[in-house]
Amino acid sequence: MINHRIGPFAVFTACSLAALTLSGCSESNSASSVAATSPAAATTSSALEPETAPIPTDASPKSSAASDAAKLTVTDVRVGEHDGFDRVVYELGGKGTPGWRVQYVDEAVQDGSGKTIPVAGNGILQVQIDGSAYPFDSDVEGYSGPNPVPGVPGGTVTEVNGALVFEGVTQSFIGVTQPDRPFTVSTLSGPTRVVVDVAK
Repeated sequence: MINHRIGPFAVFTACSLAALTLSGCSESNSASSVAATSPAAATTSSALEPETAPIPTDASPKSSAASDAAKLTVTDVRVGEHDGFDRVVYELGGKGTPGWRVQYVDEAVQDGSGKTIPVAGNGILQVQIDGSAYPFDSDVEGYSGPNPVPGVPGGTVTEVNGALVFEGVTQSFIGVTQPDRPFTVSTLSGPTRVVVDVAK
């Protein structure tokens, strides 16, 4: 899969997508073996095994609330290809459960500064992870790597581009080949992850 970093904790590095192996909810950054997380239906945090996961069919905005006093920092971002969809995984460290708000936007505008961020593709999914914290607040080292993370060759996700944490929210943008591609969002644990699956 592919790695990436957000906010002041830098953004995004790429890994090889040479092979895909299924290993419950664990994931590997190995160049020869990429373990898959289990996707879940939109607006839920219950995981399904990859082979039984539904392909996304709905492009409407989706959200879920963070737990009280959550302080989470993105430590890794990966992109992978699955049967019927591409997956973006935001791995987090810290305390609590993340919330999220994911929807299509006309352009990628950075919270706080108002700066427009270039994102490859014909559609842009904005991902806002609530319950976020700077590394000095979460006691977790933020992921460092180049920005943006490339998408899957020939896939739906063209790239993942991140921005700063602003007022407890990590903001990221997923470029897609076509606007309004159906997607689902889920949270997984062990480690904590926010997962966005975008239909091919």
